[in-house]
Order: sequence, then C-alpha cells, then structure tokens
Amino acid sequence: MVAASSKTLVLSGYYGYRNSGDEAVLQSILSALEHEGQAAGMKITPVVLSIDPEWTSRTYGVKSVHRMKLAEVRNAIKNSDGLISGGGSLLQDATGLGSIPYYLGIIKIAQWLGKPTFIYAQGVGPVRRKLFRPFIASVFRRCEYISVRDPESAELVRSMGIRKGDVQVVPDPVMGIVLPEKETVPADLQNGLDLESDAGLESNPRVEGGGFSSAADSGELPVVGVSVRLWNSERTELAKLAEGLASLSRRVPVHIRFLPFHFPGDDEASRFVMERLGNLAEHGSTVSIAAETEHPYEMLREVSRCRLLVGMRLHSLIYAASQEVPLLGVSYDPKIDQFMGRLGSVPVGTTEELDPRIVASQAERLLLEGGVWRKSHAPKISELKREARIPAQRIVELLQSKG
Repeated sequence: MVAASSKTLVLSGYYGYRNSGDEAVLQSILSALEHEGQAAGMKITPVVLSIDPEWTSRTYGVKSVHRMKLAEVRNAIKNSDGLISGGGSLLQDATGLGSIPYYLGIIKIAQWLGKPTFIYAQGVGPVRRKLFRPFIASVFRRCEYISVRDPESAELVRSMGIRKGDVQVVPDPVMGIVLPEKETVPADLQNGLDLESDAGLESNPRVEGGGFSSAADSGELPVVGVSVRLWNSERTELAKLAEGLASLSRRVPVHIRFLPFHFPGDDEASRFVMERLGNLAEHGSTVSIAAETEHPYEMLREVSRCRLLVGMRLHSLIYAASQEVPLLGVSYDPKIDQFMGRLGSVPVGTTEELDPRIVASQAERLLLEGGVWRKSHAPKISELKREARIPAQRIVELLQSKG
C-alpha cells in the first residue's frame, strides 16, 4: 500500500472576521481541498491566515496564524508547499486602499520564498486606481494557477496583460458547499417546522409545482429568508424592501425570517426593516431574526429551510442557489448582477431603484411556483456545483506534478 503524500497549503483571505459569506468561502475551500486531496491520495494540511486565529482553529479544526503578524505569516509560508489566495473580493479598491496591497503582498512573500501561488475563484475589481494594475499583473504572471469567479473579473485581469488562456472562470467556491445531514434547529424556528420530514429537510415542505396548501393545512408558514445590509445612508432601499415584504404578507401568510450575515451591520439593517413591516399578525404572518452564527453551516441550514430567499448579500444568494431555494436578488454591486446572470436571471431591483410592488409580486410568484423554479434551474445549479471544485482539482494536480 502506497502511503499518501502530504502537502501544507497556506490560505489567505478575509478570514476570522466572522462574516458568514467569507467564512463559507473558507469552509468550501477546505472541504474541496480535502475531497480532491483524498481522491488523489494526498493529505493536505491547511494553515489559515486569520484576524482571529484562535477562533478559526476552534471553528474549523485547522492550524491558523494571525494575518497581520507578518513574521508569523512569513514563517508559515516558508514551511509550506504553496499559498492559496482567495476566494472572495480581495483585489478591489472600493472598500479602501489597503486591500490590494495587503493581499498582493502576501502572494509576493510566497513568490519570494519560491513557493507556488494559486488564485482561487477570486472576484477581481473594481480597480479604480490605475497604479494598482501593473502590480496585480506582475504578481499574477508568477502564479501557477489563476481562477476568477465571473467573466467580468476575467476580462479585467486580461486587460492588465494576463493572457486569456491563463485565467479560468469558475463559480464562487460556496456553490460547492455540502450541508451536513445532522444539525440542530434553532429554538425560535422549531414551532411550525416539520422536524420529522421524510425528505431530511428540516424545513417547510416544498410542494411540487409550488402553492401553499400543504403549509396551510398543517398550520405551518412558508419561511421567507431576508438578507439585508447597510448601504445607502438614507436607507431608502431598506424602507422600500420593508414595504414590499409587508405587501407580500398581506397577500399570503408568511414567516419572514431575517438572516444577518455580518454583525453588527446586518443585524441593524434587519431591525430597521422589521420595524417598518407593521402588524404582520393581523394578516396571519410572523417575523423573526436569526442570532449570530459561529459556523457557516448554521447559516446554510437556515437558508435551506426557506421557501424563498430575498437577499442583498452575495453569499445569501449563493447559499440559496446551492440549496435550490428560489431567490430574489437586490443589487448594490455588480457582483450581484454577475451571479444572477450565471443563473440566467436578473436582480429584482437595485439599491437605487427598488419597486415594492415588484418585490411583492415576484416573491408571491416564486412562493407559488417554487417547484417550477427548481426544475428550470436544476441543470445550471448542478453545473455550477461541479465547476466550483475545479480550482481544488487543478491545485492538487499541480502539487502532484511537483512531487
């Protein structure tokens, strides 16, 4: 029996900040590397760069070092077999000037130390400051493998001088995440949920073809998950979304369940909307908000119980698609439009232009026609799930070729 080879990989990303979306990216990459490594007879030992290494080690059962202690980072990379940068929107200057220099700097350290570097399903851009572009191009040219999560990122990288054949477009890693079968159910969701579902989905029953008859007959309410974030200072889009959700609740009884992906901002945004929903009980509806979660699987489980997801956060939409939950996206950033486009759809509105009447009517339609939505989207979702593992496959192949 041939002993499995062993490789250590350092992972660089926006990890340890307890943003559910970015933590899901990490979990997805860890799972994909483990799966592909086992298939190739290779044991992969990850070392995660994190703002909170103790929490990251405890949560994922991996070794972790502080991302801002460069001596520790350098030592971890020196003792590794390579560096993965990604996924997520790391190389962009929309949120400040520090992100691009930091993540390029980590990659550059690995390259100086002679380690192979891999770009894993990143969303690149916007890069508004032209001075960053030659630096990105210089670092990328020395990478062993480059994958980005959308065609727009690929086009931006190619415009910097990277050859078309050197950039692979793949889905966001979270499309490949697999939800473990056994999970606990939050206490505030236990009432009205079918915990003994034969389908193994601790969720509202999905009636083939849609409709509300099953939920109504059993006294259950279809759960409408809502993921919002703070964006416009006037919060006009949140007020309009509240109006649309209130209108939906008057049309059909629903359980509106707010899902904050990033604390405290998303929690604040959620409560802002909740305060403007009015008296839902008089129409037979109810509202609740999820507590902060430790592990991305907990939020993924929340989304899996929904009959519909209305989301601003990109990863709330990706969670929904991965669980085949019908979704409505509200765009605040091109990455939302890009992901919806990969599903063959468009956002229900934007933070600049959101019509409450359209939100209500589209939400009602998807609740009624959930089975139709799943059937029409199943082939594309299956394709995206398969493609989401490609970067891990390629990295394992490249590591094998190096012996």
